[in-house]
Amino acid sequence: MTVSWNLMDMLGSLYEKWAAERAALRVVNVTSVASEIIVDLPFESERTDADIASAASNHLNWNFQVPDTIKAKVSDGWITLQGTAEWQYQKEEAERVVRSLRGVKAVLNEVELKPTASATGVKIKIEDALKRDAQIEAKDISVEAAGNMITLRGRVHSWTEREDAEHAAFAAPGVRSVSNLLVVSS
Repeated sequence: MTVSWNLMDMLGSLYEKWAAERAALRVVNVTSVASEIIVDLPFESERTDADIASAASNHLNWNFQVPDTIKAKVSDGWITLQGTAEWQYQKEEAERVVRSLRGVKAVLNEVELKPTASATGVKIKIEDALKRDAQIEAKDISVEAAGNMITLRGRVHSWTEREDAEHAAFAAPGVRSVSNLLVVSS
């Protein structure tokens, strides 16, 4: 059974849009969400690009999980994150800290992963991590490794399980990218 939601609305902040999309993905049997939500900032929330850039820079610098190689560029309320990170969680954290800033309409995360560790044996490490994770049924997931690029294939029971598998893959040393081809089915 395939279920999809089309979210069409206008919200007053990027964080509200993100929260609505995340909530839709948590609904049982929802396998995809087509979000056409437009962030329409109320007058009191509008800020200049210079103000947003300054706030974004401060938040990125203050967060110890975000490396100083990640920078923010702002144009018409859209933040583009650029630079490099060694780990996926650093890339995600950079996006998280700027997403809730007042005046932000969208975040484009163009941070490139450049791990310093070798990806030797990464396939086995990921498969072991999937088996250890009680939230993931690893028997239906196959892991393919090509250097530092990982492909996950198979079926999972929920969007959360799909994301957990992707996070487990990114947690392995040396992983630069994960192609998550897991299908959500009940």
